[in-house]
Amino acid sequence: MIMRRALIWTVAVVAALIILVLGLAAAVDAGFCRRPILGYLSARIGRQIQVDGAIDAHLISRNPRVTAEGVTIGNPSWMPPGITAKIGKLSLVMLLPRIGHHSGVVSIDAEGAALYLARDAQGHANWQLTDLNQGGGDAKRLIIRHLSMPDAHVVLADDRRHLQFDGIVSAGEAAGTADAQPFLIHGTGQLNGRAASFEVSGDPLATASHERPYQFTFSERSSGSRLDGKGSLPRPFDFRIIDATFEASGADMKDLYFLTGIHLIDTGAYRLTGAASRSGTAIRFSDLAATSGQSDIRGTVSIDSSSMPSKLAIELNSNGLRLADLGPRAAGRAAVTGTQATLLLSDAQLSRNMLRRGDATVSFNATQVDVGRVPLQQLKARATIHGGVLSVTSLLADVYQGKLSAHLKVDATPQVPVADLDLTIADLQIGKLTHKTTGPPPFEGPLQVRIKLTGRGSSAHEIAATANGSVIALLPSGAMRDSFAEMTGIDLRGLGLLLTKNKQETAVRCAAAKFTARDGRLTTDELVLDTEDVLIMGAGQVNLDSEALDFSLSGHPKSLRLFELRSPVLLRGTLAHPRVDLEPGHSRLAIISPGRAKDADCAALLAQPHG
Repeated sequence: MIMRRALIWTVAVVAALIILVLGLAAAVDAGFCRRPILGYLSARIGRQIQVDGAIDAHLISRNPRVTAEGVTIGNPSWMPPGITAKIGKLSLVMLLPRIGHHSGVVSIDAEGAALYLARDAQGHANWQLTDLNQGGGDAKRLIIRHLSMPDAHVVLADDRRHLQFDGIVSAGEAAGTADAQPFLIHGTGQLNGRAASFEVSGDPLATASHERPYQFTFSERSSGSRLDGKGSLPRPFDFRIIDATFEASGADMKDLYFLTGIHLIDTGAYRLTGAASRSGTAIRFSDLAATSGQSDIRGTVSIDSSSMPSKLAIELNSNGLRLADLGPRAAGRAAVTGTQATLLLSDAQLSRNMLRRGDATVSFNATQVDVGRVPLQQLKARATIHGGVLSVTSLLADVYQGKLSAHLKVDATPQVPVADLDLTIADLQIGKLTHKTTGPPPFEGPLQVRIKLTGRGSSAHEIAATANGSVIALLPSGAMRDSFAEMTGIDLRGLGLLLTKNKQETAVRCAAAKFTARDGRLTTDELVLDTEDVLIMGAGQVNLDSEALDFSLSGHPKSLRLFELRSPVLLRGTLAHPRVDLEPGHSRLAIISPGRAKDADCAALLAQPHG
């Protein structure tokens, strides 16, 4: 889209320049004052104009014609010094005004053209007719009835859209009968370092009119992604007002960057559809619908560039979103080892450029978001982006009949973003979390969770792998059943528990797991599970980079026991796939165990720090 727009604008610039020449072309045609006239035109329009070859002008006609050879057009005054276009031979035919007809350009033929198109981060471009800082936009658009520009070398450097193109572009009517043919622009080359091709087909230029919209279609290919669409210009060829629909698909949504210059997230195979409309500095993407894997997202994005930084309003909704469908692993770009393939935390990268480019308000609602195997239901999130800082001011969700609330801040102004997370879960039913089979769950009770972490990185996995802070999980009451033994495949006598058919469960008085996080490693401060008969205590750590678990649990009976099997129970594996076993070589049978363990101080154990 930007390529077509820049090409047509460059042609319009050339046309406008030569229209100015017509008023003085008689003198040029006669061979007089060539240098002063070109100097006057250069000063008048703020561009250096140089003609190294002959100038041939025929003005005494209804359709005046001017031909120039070796034409060089410099950058406008609002751009750094440089060249906008070099044209081997340029021919222009004009239509003079007469009653009932508008003046205009009958045809432009450019042979041996090289275009050097540039736009800076503030939106100033060398193909614009006027300086944006002076207001008023560009002058009234010209209707060009015929344009021929075969095999032009085009170099585009667009800092605003992060696009770089170097290739060959041709523009003109399609070959065919004498009837009006579609106007075509097609090209191939390197777009953002990747091989790309594009084609734009529009209404015949001969039928273009200011009184009716100009219709066009477009198609682009690069890096395994394709972008197709159609649209119209209500006022040809005024690109300040445009309406279009589009469809994109490919192996990874992030590859759309190579076509659009917009940074998106890694995904697996995807499909994206929507509509785009522009009115001046306001752009709106509506009816957006994206699918990848088992995930879907739909919504609208509005951009207001009337001031800097630009303002964005993003409203997104989803029926189902799996974090496993996002990130380099989903796209098959990450080198996946046996352990990395089962990581719970997503490695989807947050775009630092997007956070830094403008201010935004974000609204996201989802029926369900799957974080690993944990479903967050009826999720509602509200966020703002200002000065490169993302603030999730409110995040609410249901999780296993409990309530989750969170606040998140990501500061993308440093080279490596810094994130602060404060998350609370109230009354999560642990039986829902641990229950994988039919029958009663191995544990029951209302779990309370508080997570306060600070980390560095652009993904959930990177932030966790560098995290500092604390994690607390509390169970004020509950029950443990013999199905826990079936789930773990171990003899619970190793923990001092003896659950028989006559006593299929034991009451849990309270439980607490409190951790300190340092540089991505969670280490236990307290790990206690107090039942009616046994006090279970443990210690260990979680490596949040590899998500590996390393815990040892020991049971201490509260009353006299005969023939007690004592063996520490190990918790290994990963967050996504924990594994429980007896510690090998450390099992021993005690004929008599005095059972001197005391009840835990549940009030102190369940106390949470303030803040």
